[in-house]
Amino acid sequence: MGWLVGRLPGEWFAETPQVSIDRDEILVVGRLPEPTIESLSESVTDSTEPTQRAAEAGRIKRFREETRAQRMQIADEAELRFGRKVAWGAVCGESRQVFTSLSVPVMTRLRQRERQVLDTLVDAGVARSRSDALAWSVRLVGQHQGDWIEQLREALVAVEAARAEGPAS
Repeated sequence: MGWLVGRLPGEWFAETPQVSIDRDEILVVGRLPEPTIESLSESVTDSTEPTQRAAEAGRIKRFREETRAQRMQIADEAELRFGRKVAWGAVCGESRQVFTSLSVPVMTRLRQRERQVLDTLVDAGVARSRSDALAWSVRLVGQHQGDWIEQLREALVAVEAARAEGPAS
């Protein structure tokens, strides 16, 4: 995604943005410079961490508003070039926010036992629907098995490289 990184204004992010790609979407997430809370009034009595998180959220919101028109122009160009939607996000300190992201329906066939798990999550109020329950489950697996999933992704990259180097059919 060199084209996309090259297309972004240099002053937007403190470092090269992270670009994630799947079949449907390109997600660009850049790190913003952290605000310093020392500049706040001495009369602030709340703890430092919540104040810092609020400052980071404010920095992300300002970036989102100030760059909206230019981000949408770049997204339109990238969508024509790559045939995928472009989503945006920003990281500032410990705060991360994705502004726009596709919610893509995925067909799946579940047996009764799996449907009952989803229905339990819905009945318990953990999720509003089976769709939300399935998304919640996928996020949970991603959080708790992140290293294993990353190893699978790396293995798939190696498989694709081996296929590309193999004999032509």
